[in-house]
Amino acid sequence: MFEELIKKIDLKIKDELNKIDELERINSEKVLNAFIKEQVAETDFNATTGYGYNDVGRDKLERIYSDIFKSEDALVRNQFISGSHALTVAFFALLRPGDTLLSITGKPYDTMDEVIGLVDNPSSLKSFGINYMQVDLVNNDFDYDKIKEVITTNKIKVIEIQRSKGYSTRCSLTIDKVESIISFIKSIDKDIIIMVDNCYCEFVSSREPIEVGADIAVGSLIKNLGGGIAPNGAYIVGRSNLINACAERLTLPGEGKEVGPSLGINKQLFQGLFLAPSVVSSSLKTAIFTSALLEELGYNVEPKYNEKRADIVQNIIFNNEKDLIKYTQGIQMNSPIDSNSLPIPDDMPGYTDKVIMASGSFTQGSSIELSCDGPLRSPYIAYQQGSLTYAYGRLAVIKAVSNLES
Repeated sequence: MFEELIKKIDLKIKDELNKIDELERINSEKVLNAFIKEQVAETDFNATTGYGYNDVGRDKLERIYSDIFKSEDALVRNQFISGSHALTVAFFALLRPGDTLLSITGKPYDTMDEVIGLVDNPSSLKSFGINYMQVDLVNNDFDYDKIKEVITTNKIKVIEIQRSKGYSTRCSLTIDKVESIISFIKSIDKDIIIMVDNCYCEFVSSREPIEVGADIAVGSLIKNLGGGIAPNGAYIVGRSNLINACAERLTLPGEGKEVGPSLGINKQLFQGLFLAPSVVSSSLKTAIFTSALLEELGYNVEPKYNEKRADIVQNIIFNNEKDLIKYTQGIQMNSPIDSNSLPIPDDMPGYTDKVIMASGSFTQGSSIELSCDGPLRSPYIAYQQGSLTYAYGRLAVIKAVSNLES
C-alpha cells in the first residue's frame, strides 16, 4: 500500500522536478562561465598561512563570487564562523552610534537577538547606541505603507531583508518580492543601504539579490553555496565600499581584504561552489517530494509541492509535539553520520525554546545536507532542508515517515 503511494507521489511531482532540472542548468552555466573567465588552476588551491598576503586562489574565488552575483566585490572567508557571524560583521561595519537599523521582515533569526540587543548583551548593537526598528510582514508580503511611513519619518541607515523564514510561521520571500520592495524603497530614499540575508536562498532562482537592486547580501558556506564540501565560512557580496568596510571589520582597518590566510581551504570552497547548483537542485527536489508526501498523509505543509520556492526549507506543520519529535528522529536514524544517535529536545545557544535537531551530516551544522529541526512551541513545525542528492533525501524521508507511523 505504501509503495503504491510513493509511486503516486513520484508521478505527481514529475513536472515540478523537470523545472528544477532547468534551473540547475541555468545556474550551472553561470558558475562554469565564471570559473572559465577567471581561469581557475590547480595552483589556486595552494595554502597560505600567517597573514595570508597574496593568496591568489582566495582572491580569484572572490572575483568568481562577484561575477556570479553581479556585484562589485565579494568577501568569501573561512574566518567567518557562520552566516550569523557574517551578518554581525556587516551590521557592525555599516552602522555607527546613533544610526538606525530597520528590519522590514519582522524579527530576524533568534541568533540575532543578542547581536541587535533584543536580549541584553554588553556587546550588542544597542550597547553601542545603535537603534533598531522593525516592520512586520502582512500576509507574507512587505507592508509597503508602514515601510514608507517609517523611512520618511526616521533617518534609517540600513534596511535588512531576511529572505528565509527562520523559525517563524511566515513564508520565505521570493526574489520577485525582494525586487519590488527594493525598487519601492529606492524611489523614496536612494541612500538607504539595503542588506539582504540570503541564507538558504542561493541558486533557488536564476537571479540573486544584487541583481535586483540590493546593496549588499550575506550568506553561509555550510548552506547552499558550499555544496556540502565547504567545511565552514560565509560570504558577503555587494558594493565595493561596503565590502571594504566589512573586510576591515572582519580583519582590521587598513588591511581589510589583503589579509586572511586560506589555510588550505581554497580547493574545498572552489569545489563546493562548483557543485552548488546540483546540490541545491537535489535539496529542492527532496523538499518537493517531502511536501507532496506529507500533504498526502494529511499534514499541513508550506510550501505546497507545486508552489514557487524562495529557499530550500520545507515546513511540515505537525500541530503536536510527539509527531515533530518522531519525524525528526526518523531523519536522524536515516542519515549517513550518527544514525545511532537519538535527537532529543534541548536548549541551544541563541534560542529561547528547546529545539530538536536531526543533522547526521559530514560537516557540523551543515543545512545543505539533509537536516530537520524545530523549536518545541506551537504549532510544532519541522523545518527540513538540504540533501546532497535527491536519491538519499528521498530514501530518508520515506523512512522517516515510516517511523512517524510506527
